[in-house]
Amino acid sequence: MTDFRISFQLYSARKFPPLEAQIDTLAAIGYDAVEAYGDVYQSDPAAFRALLDRAGLSCPSVHVSLAALDADHARCVDGARTLGVEIVVVPYLQPQERPADAAGWKAVGLRLASHARALAESGFQLAWHNHDFEFAPLPDGSRPIDHLLAPSGVMWEADVGWICRAGQEPAGALAAFAGRLAAFHIKDLAPAGVTEEDGWTDVGAGSVDWPALWPTIAGSAAQLLICEHDNPADWQRFARRSHDYLSRLAGAR
Repeated sequence: MTDFRISFQLYSARKFPPLEAQIDTLAAIGYDAVEAYGDVYQSDPAAFRALLDRAGLSCPSVHVSLAALDADHARCVDGARTLGVEIVVVPYLQPQERPADAAGWKAVGLRLASHARALAESGFQLAWHNHDFEFAPLPDGSRPIDHLLAPSGVMWEADVGWICRAGQEPAGALAAFAGRLAAFHIKDLAPAGVTEEDGWTDVGAGSVDWPALWPTIAGSAAQLLICEHDNPADWQRFARRSHDYLSRLAGAR
């Protein structure tokens, strides 16, 4: 059986400081790792690494904006190296940054590919993290995701919740880019009609059919499973219930 690592995207707990208490709670629940984003670690990567080391957690992936990579690639590499990162993930483009046509998205894909080559020289993978807009058809019928993942070297951190919210069948969407899967964001949609917590919920409590999707996840080369909720009312409830469910599903330790 694949030895999956269960991680937690710290963005999920951003409204509930302090960070030190979050890390201790995640370690007590049984998480193997966390996924960091810029505000959490960039001011002092060494201090953040020390915090994780004390709790026995690792940080195999970080979210880094494309603008940050463009502006200071070396700083991003230094931070990732300090944390022991394996995958540098570009997580988002603001609406005003998103191209309107295929040519524009192809250009973004080439920027990602350039960073992927440079990161590979330092021992890192580069991955794109999706939302729903990457699956919206462009004027020529193609989709942004097709152009972002077209260049060699660009991997995919697939967010299952956003794939479903885009109206896609997740197993088919994942299979279309099976060779690019680097990690999964394990995110669940609340049942139809539920608007609390922005329509997200604890993993296993929503509308995603995880048992049906599990063979696709388990059959991939990706071993990193990252629990995320964009706006939980109680982050500890989300963290605990999601870890429990995913551990049972994955047959984790």
